[in-house]
Amino acid sequence: MGLQCGIVGLPNVGKSTLFNCLSNAKAQAANFPFCTIEPNVGTITVPDERLNKLEQMVNPQRVVPTTIEIVDIAGLVKGASKGEGLGNKFLANIRDTDAIIHVLRCFDDPNVVHVDGSVNPIRDKEIIDIELQFKDLESVDKKIQKADKLGRAGDKDSKKATEVLMVYKEHLEKGLNARTAPVSEEDKRHIADLFLLTAKPVLYVCNVDEASAKSGNAYVEQVKQAVADENAEVLIITAAIEADIALLETFEEREMFLSDIGLEEPGVNKLIKSAYRLLSLQTYFTAGEKEVRAWTIHKGDTAPQAAGVIHTDFEKGFIRAEVIHYNDFVQYGSESACRDAGKLAVEGKEYVVQDGDLMHFRFNV
Repeated sequence: MGLQCGIVGLPNVGKSTLFNCLSNAKAQAANFPFCTIEPNVGTITVPDERLNKLEQMVNPQRVVPTTIEIVDIAGLVKGASKGEGLGNKFLANIRDTDAIIHVLRCFDDPNVVHVDGSVNPIRDKEIIDIELQFKDLESVDKKIQKADKLGRAGDKDSKKATEVLMVYKEHLEKGLNARTAPVSEEDKRHIADLFLLTAKPVLYVCNVDEASAKSGNAYVEQVKQAVADENAEVLIITAAIEADIALLETFEEREMFLSDIGLEEPGVNKLIKSAYRLLSLQTYFTAGEKEVRAWTIHKGDTAPQAAGVIHTDFEKGFIRAEVIHYNDFVQYGSESACRDAGKLAVEGKEYVVQDGDLMHFRFNV
């Protein structure tokens, strides 16, 4: 599906360390590789225990997980919206992503210099927010001018567009992000072509010290309070621990390491799963002797849309889908057993795919 999450943050907050950890994420799927597309882009598998279970049950020739692209965005300095430093590149790279992973430094360490001289995750967040808001204001202002001209010429839709754009303009001028603007879903179409930076869904990652890895700390609580109105998820990760986990070779070594420090799974696994949720994605499976495979779709997609992820011809010529819910497949052990138990359903074009469905499509082109 080619979906991307961009990792952003000020220098020395742990952003690149986290990206490097993600590039070596092996916790749930030791045989699922990471591959570098460009120096700062990685394709990362989405950890899914269900895929491992299906592999055990079906014993296929190969297993193909679903993936997300993670982009390590160039560093940001104050004035990026005006092109300072790598500002233009930074902002252009964010515009190309579907969601933002915002890393905030939430640990004290005199050996790691902070770019602004002290640890303050709220200030750090606001620096990046302000730069993105300035850039969004620039985009909104340009479109207001264009829509206003068309509106004066009698274009009714442009008049409505101007009204909606003014809501965003006033919201951004208050130092608020576009994602929280009081605009209906229908009216958001007026800004869709702008790809506003602060309209993108965001996941805040608090990089903490090892002692705070399980429960967080005062800095994390500050972040949670600051983003309470954004409907955003806050995740606690210790980049230093993740770096140690990435060096371990076997699943057993990683499990033992995690157990020793009181964690159930690596933070990078939680991050990848959170990013998947952030993009409103879900998974369905195809399973056979040759291949067990996870496919990424959006929540709410119908059976033909899900089929189209495999091949556009599947969607165009869709006839029906044979569907088994994951829990039923695990309970009964095979497709034939599910069929005999009445747990294999034949669904049409209106069927909304459920997370974890095992599907087989019938089509005619």
